[in-house]
Amino acid sequence: MNMSDFALIVPEIFVLTMASVILVIDAFLHSDRREIFYLLALTTLFGAIILTWVNHFDGRALGFNGTFVVDTMADVLKFVIYLVTAAIFVYSRQYLKARDLFKSEFYILGLFAVLGMMILISAHSMLTVYLGLELMSLSLYSMVAFNRNNVLSSEAAMKYFVLGGFASGVLLYGMSLVYGVSGTLDLAGVSEYLAAQQSFSAPILLGMVFIIVALAFKLGAVPFHMWVPDIYHGSSSVVTAFISTSAKLAVFGFSMRLLIEGMGIMQDSWRDILIILSVLSLLIGNIVAIAQTNIKRMLAYSTISHVGFILLGFIAANPEGYSAAMFYTVTYAITGAAAFGIVILLSREGFEADNIDDYKGLNYRNSWYAFLMLLVMFSMAGVPPMVGFYAKLLVLKAVIGQGMYWLAIVAVLLSVVGAFYYLRVIKVMYFDGAEDRNKIIVGSGVHAVLSSNALLALLLGLFPGTLISLCLTAIS
Repeated sequence: MNMSDFALIVPEIFVLTMASVILVIDAFLHSDRREIFYLLALTTLFGAIILTWVNHFDGRALGFNGTFVVDTMADVLKFVIYLVTAAIFVYSRQYLKARDLFKSEFYILGLFAVLGMMILISAHSMLTVYLGLELMSLSLYSMVAFNRNNVLSSEAAMKYFVLGGFASGVLLYGMSLVYGVSGTLDLAGVSEYLAAQQSFSAPILLGMVFIIVALAFKLGAVPFHMWVPDIYHGSSSVVTAFISTSAKLAVFGFSMRLLIEGMGIMQDSWRDILIILSVLSLLIGNIVAIAQTNIKRMLAYSTISHVGFILLGFIAANPEGYSAAMFYTVTYAITGAAAFGIVILLSREGFEADNIDDYKGLNYRNSWYAFLMLLVMFSMAGVPPMVGFYAKLLVLKAVIGQGMYWLAIVAVLLSVVGAFYYLRVIKVMYFDGAEDRNKIIVGSGVHAVLSSNALLALLLGLFPGTLISLCLTAIS
């Protein structure tokens, strides 16, 4: 190791240092001054943005004997994680105060989870992948259990911990098989080994299957989706927002590293598996979401259907498909943060706005927030000119370009089915009478961030070119 290696991880060192500083300060600071934790957490994220920008390398830089990589894809995903996490921290402030949960632990765990995501996205060795994944996962398990007095949160945390531990074990076993055959943990080394083979041995194929199973679990793809609705429903809304957005960006980066950089040579072998996962996710996600009356469970099944679309980009198995999948993941994280932001906004002390009926007459209570929710629902449904439309269009174009017309038709038909449950939320907001007459109290900071977040879904839809080009550059 030398100083050039440490120069690559300056943002990671900064986030780790700040999280540790907040942890130490918490031991000496009086509980009445908890506001400082919130401010320090936001400062950490914006500091990480600046350091990642300054630390950006043209092209690609490897460090620590090839175990860590900095490239455009890593930088873009990290930027979005910082911004989405900062928005969720802003949304969380009022929500946590109303429930007497405004404590340093939430922000410390959030920052350690972000650190795990950063390592995961820049991993260039199977060992680094596992370290980043476990740091992120253990922090998320604790965040789900953060509301210790809530039975649903405790139950969700236990399910998440057990199933997440199982998925991590499956991933570790798959990677051990690949390592045992190839003799290397380095993803470039694995790729070189596979390229030199005329046919793939049974241990390599079995290792690939185990790795895909673990990826499918972390993404929430069917049939490894059983944890998603329970965790989304049982967790506090702010934790659900974090898991459904920032964590998905990290898992996308982790999938790109393992599947494309490490095992891209085997695309003919793993493509058929992804087709099955994608179709099942689109089918189950969209159909089961129709039956949901809880908006968090509805958004959970919606997430599963969106994962089906992301997998379509991988199935295309070319730069256009990968960049389309990246564009889809980034835009979903932005719109998902806005959707959960509105759920958090409408919640108050002793009341969770997690039933669809809780949004009845929202237009009469506050027309602006109803409009923001309308933009988000339209984007998730893929209605033009929202960014969700272009995300779906790019993925479908990539699939059609590979001659998989039937797969594109299935995706379009199931998207039409899925539009129903998004339109139902809009119908409830605009055409049903308001049952809840309580005034919506929002701070100016939350109002500004939430408005910007939701309007960004429209702005990126009207001007998608810059983000599309950035994703293409990141993949190439």
